[in-house]
Parts: sequence; C-alpha cells; structure tokens
Amino acid sequence: MLILSGQGNPTDRYAKNRHNAGFILLDALHARYNFGPWRSKFESLLAEGNVGGHKVLLVKPQTYYNETGRALSKVLQFYKRPSEDVTVFYDEIDLAPGRLRVKRGGGHSGNNGVRSMMAHLGENFRRVRIGIGHPGDKAMVMPHVLSDFTKADLQWFEPMVDAIGSALPFLLDGDDERFQTEVMRLAPAPKHDPKQAARRGDA
Repeated sequence: MLILSGQGNPTDRYAKNRHNAGFILLDALHARYNFGPWRSKFESLLAEGNVGGHKVLLVKPQTYYNETGRALSKVLQFYKRPSEDVTVFYDEIDLAPGRLRVKRGGGHSGNNGVRSMMAHLGENFRRVRIGIGHPGDKAMVMPHVLSDFTKADLQWFEPMVDAIGSALPFLLDGDDERFQTEVMRLAPAPKHDPKQAARRGDA
C-alpha cells in the first residue's frame, strides 16, 4: 500500500486556503479515481482505493497543519508501512505560483508541517511541493498562506490539480521525474505572478 497525504487544516474555515492545497488535491484524486468513502481514524480522514494497479491510501490529518506528522505516524504504525511509502503534497512559498517540484529527503525550509513530518517519520518520505509564491514580506507569509486561492490563482491551480491526477500513475510507479515533467507539460506555470498582475489590473 502506498500512502498519499496532504497538508492542510480541518474545518470549512480553512477549506479554500492556499495552505490547504494538499487537502484540495486529495479531494480531487478521491473523486477522480473513485476511492472509497472517507472515514475518521487515527486523527485523520482516510480513504482507500486503487490507481494504476497500486493500492493507495489517502490521508488528510485532522491535527492542524503544524502537527500533521503526529497523525500520519499513527497511520503508518497501524498499516505497518515505512516512511518511504509516503508521499506528502503541500504548498510551497519558495516556488513561484504554478511550479511543482518532487524530491525525497532534505530539510523542511521552515515549513512547520514538514518539520512535524520529519520529527515523526524521519526524512525519507517523498515531497510534492506546489508553488504558491512568496508575498514578498516575511510578515505577510501567514496571511498569505491562510488566505483563499484568488480567481487569478485558480487559473493555474485548477489545471495543476487536474494534471497531477492525470500523471499520478507515474508517481506511484516511482518515476518521479516523468511525473513532474508530465504535470508541467499539462499545466505550464504562468509566465508571471498572477497576484501581481491582478494588482495592476491586467490579469
């Protein structure tokens, strides 16, 4: 069984936030691949399904973003899976909007959700980072990630979600490079920052 986890915060208050990109993506995969119903267990929402011949478990930790590792560690313990079988999808302010990067291991780059994952799982899980852009001021990072995706954001985010769904079998087969290339082919990143364009009135 392969485990796909998303970073996000529970409750409707945060549902459309940039910080909930991982949850939004998992909901899309859940619908696209006809996963079983969500059920509440191990401080998470879980759903089982099959994608491209792989048995897959979707996990949405309900512990709030900064404590997601605690919930996911309980899931891994119950299913007796190593952290190498985990892929975590999350928003990344250090990537331009619409960019996507896949890597295994490495640091947390100040992301407290990833910090929690590393504390409970170690470093060797796969990360799929979805670029949402940096607001330009450190003091504005929290308001930025806890704000909803704008209409301009959705022009690149919705195609990216769809592209990730299309390319997912490559990721599950372990071909990270082909997955990343295919997502960027199907949903090219905008050539400008849509938030800045919206401020100028030309988006």
